[in-house]
Amino acid sequence: MKRFLTLSGGLGAVVAAVLAASAGAAAEGRQDGPVQGPSAPVADELIVGYEKGATAAARERAGRKVRALDRDALVRGSGKSSIDLFELRRGASESRAIQALEADPAVAYAEPNWRLTKLATSGDPYYTGGRLWGMYGDQSPLRTNPYGSQAAESWNAGATGSSNVVIGVIDEGVMVNHPDLDANIWRNPGETPGDGVDNDGNGYADDVNGWDFANNDRTVFDGNPPADFTTDEHGTHVAGTIGAEANREGVAGVNWNVGIVSGKFLGPNGGTTAAAIKAVDYMTGLENRGANIVATNNSWGGGGYSQGLHDAVIRAAKADILFIAAAGNEGRNNDRWASYPANYNTTRGTSTQSPASYDAVISVAAIASNGSRPRWSNYGRTTVDIGAPGAAIESTVPQDSSGTAYWAFDGTSMATPHVSGAAALYESTHPGATAPQIRNAILGSAVRTSSLVDRTVTAGRLNVSAALAR
Repeated sequence: MKRFLTLSGGLGAVVAAVLAASAGAAAEGRQDGPVQGPSAPVADELIVGYEKGATAAARERAGRKVRALDRDALVRGSGKSSIDLFELRRGASESRAIQALEADPAVAYAEPNWRLTKLATSGDPYYTGGRLWGMYGDQSPLRTNPYGSQAAESWNAGATGSSNVVIGVIDEGVMVNHPDLDANIWRNPGETPGDGVDNDGNGYADDVNGWDFANNDRTVFDGNPPADFTTDEHGTHVAGTIGAEANREGVAGVNWNVGIVSGKFLGPNGGTTAAAIKAVDYMTGLENRGANIVATNNSWGGGGYSQGLHDAVIRAAKADILFIAAAGNEGRNNDRWASYPANYNTTRGTSTQSPASYDAVISVAAIASNGSRPRWSNYGRTTVDIGAPGAAIESTVPQDSSGTAYWAFDGTSMATPHVSGAAALYESTHPGATAPQIRNAILGSAVRTSSLVDRTVTAGRLNVSAALAR
């Protein structure tokens, strides 16, 4: 069953005016080309980035210029620019507000707060039963498929992952007590569960398994299965591909042992750029506090270029975190029609962030079990890096009324966690590997695939076992 989950409606005249007014701020570091896919900003909200060293008084002055009702701080701290989310008075002109803000010397940029959505379409007995083709290889035991990720060949060689390696799932929430995930859910060693205190001082009290940026609370799973089994199904599915346990039930992930931390920012109606910025920076903060976060998995997209989000991805890159992103499900060329966040490039700086020394973004297309690129998968010879299994991918979901806790989804959302899982598995076998080393191993070992020639940078598909051998 394939389900395309996108926003209804397109860009209206007001949005076009906003983008035109903000083009100068967005131009630096942006992938050229119009934005693809239907998208819309949150009404009466703007993300405002300030020049380095802007004072509280200067930020207050900017708010008065546009008669902002409220401000929510997205980023604070010495040594970097601040970012606020402005709530404008209902019916205010966003284009005029952007013009007024960008005329202020303390403001670096002002931009829409885009709505974003997941990019899915709708022992382990699934492996032994032949239904987990994305994990197979051409020489894997029991079952083979040359177009699978070759993860099973790595398992056969003894590489099954490490609990010391962490992947951030920036997505919907993750069902932390799922029987195929519970042992691999990251637990914050700096927090005392349930005491209501921010023990580790990162600004989030009781963030034991991550944080819910959609609802601003510590509960990263909001479903109530089996009565409600669709809430957080996408994030749970992604997590299973990265790290479902090898426990003789259900499915197995690329890693049998791994830490999965949830940065929930998508809810039933999608999420926003502002929440995504917070989620990315949250992962960067955890890495800076000692968590070994190798990569974030980003199976979502929508909206236009955001300098605020681009800056957050660059900050993560400088903290040695890969940003692995779904290329998109519109069947379009990302070289011509930019798809964000997959089209960000961290070697391109902005007016508020200097570039990273390497590109931390890995953009992932989908392939089917016969090696073809599904017609819905985006591609791009210069902007999409690699292909991975993304059609009919079985993984974990909250249990439905029939008792089923595993569903098959299609989408570049499903391809992306195969690559994130490969990054974690590489780190487990090459402790201390840097993000550029992991990136180079994954992309440098891609298997040339006819459906991806002139459609991806590598012209090939993921090969986990070959990556680990580099």
